[in-house]
Amino acid sequence: MEAKQQTFGVIIATRNIFNFQLAIDARKKALAQLEKLGFNYVILPETETPTGNIEGYADAVKCAKLFKANRDLIEGIIVILPNFGDELGVVNSIKLSELNVPVLVQACDDENDKVDVKSRRDAFCGKLSVCNNFYQYGIKFTDTTYHTYRIDSKEFTLDLLKFAGICRVVKGLKNLRVGAIGTRPMGFQTMRYSEKLLQQAGITIVPVDMSEIIAAANNMKIDDPAVLKQAEAIEAYGSCKVAAKSKIAHQARFGLAVENWIEANDIDISALQCWESIEKNYGCAACVTMSMMGEKLKPSACEVDVAGSISMYALALAAQAPSAILDWNNNFAEEREKVVLTHCSNYPKSFFQNEIEIGSLDVLGTVLGSEDTFGAVKGKVAAGNMTYFRISTDDRKGIIKAYLGEGSITDDPYGMDGGIAVCEIPNLQPLMKYMCKNGFEHHVAVVRGHVSEILEEAIGNYLGWELYLHQ
Repeated sequence: MEAKQQTFGVIIATRNIFNFQLAIDARKKALAQLEKLGFNYVILPETETPTGNIEGYADAVKCAKLFKANRDLIEGIIVILPNFGDELGVVNSIKLSELNVPVLVQACDDENDKVDVKSRRDAFCGKLSVCNNFYQYGIKFTDTTYHTYRIDSKEFTLDLLKFAGICRVVKGLKNLRVGAIGTRPMGFQTMRYSEKLLQQAGITIVPVDMSEIIAAANNMKIDDPAVLKQAEAIEAYGSCKVAAKSKIAHQARFGLAVENWIEANDIDISALQCWESIEKNYGCAACVTMSMMGEKLKPSACEVDVAGSISMYALALAAQAPSAILDWNNNFAEEREKVVLTHCSNYPKSFFQNEIEIGSLDVLGTVLGSEDTFGAVKGKVAAGNMTYFRISTDDRKGIIKAYLGEGSITDDPYGMDGGIAVCEIPNLQPLMKYMCKNGFEHHVAVVRGHVSEILEEAIGNYLGWELYLHQ
């Protein structure tokens, strides 16, 4: 995921029986706010309409033509009603543009001492008319925190930032290409998923046999400059004091082979067969490779959990921060709102509170041998807020479904190896019951911070996937 400046189409709507100066002032304030937040915008030039804003069908045709010409840039549309606005101008600007992007609708406050004929706005009423037209036309939209407020309010700033996150998630999940590297472990039927349901949502799965990745790694020379650079990156990423240089180089060749395949096939994110083929047939673990990709906002899920990797990516897009894939793994004594989320692990580095250790897998190492399982990222996850999210393809219903919620990572110690996060989640027990009854997997994606509002709107409203919001 590359960090790119987002661009929005902007519609300032006005109606001729109201003071057009209100719309002119709103245009200046709105564009200044977007520029301040670092966003680009596409808006009809002031010279194109009598007031410089949108009123009626003729103006809508001009606006739609401009939006259509910039369809590759525009990620969302912002509608601002400085007065009652013109519902036909707004709805036709969007309909005729043929842009299928999120829409934010904002309306301005009236002031009690300025409700005379020359000063009143009536945007409170006009917003209902615009939204009614959206409903009639089947145009999905996002509402603001309050029905009306000032453009220069803090609420507008926060709503713009949230809307930007919604647009990132919606755009990011459209035409997504997921690399399925290897096959799922035989003992984990829970990781099965429907490629066809995902394809209906615009998500393409690109498979590769693990033997191809291993062969590519074996064909690399230890002294290849690219391999040396990758080895240096691993040593800089975490403490490898328990490993010989040859093990790090071996790990570097595998990581490079994975990254080369991803780049060659235009892959956005991946899910990887992390056991047992790589350990038995190549002699390392895949965790640090996945961790390093996750840190670069190109998440990779364990055990070929394709649905999990998509969940990770949605969180990373929303938060603009690395996400992790974890097991709902252990109860925390008899504290029923706490749970231990852990993996071997492939946590991105930024999740941890101290320097990480890169060592051998603990559980699998007892079976496959520590010599062949080097590459696990270990450490105590730092405390802080977190958001959890999981999608699943439900073949029995023919849908993509998901659950979403927020909680916190605690400072509680826990005597287990790998990557450990003791988490506190309100009403945890009802959530577990919901997951069990509805056939959700034991993996969950997590990101730092609270971003559930962004995902609730992007997943439930715009993508239309069945969503359970846990509270």
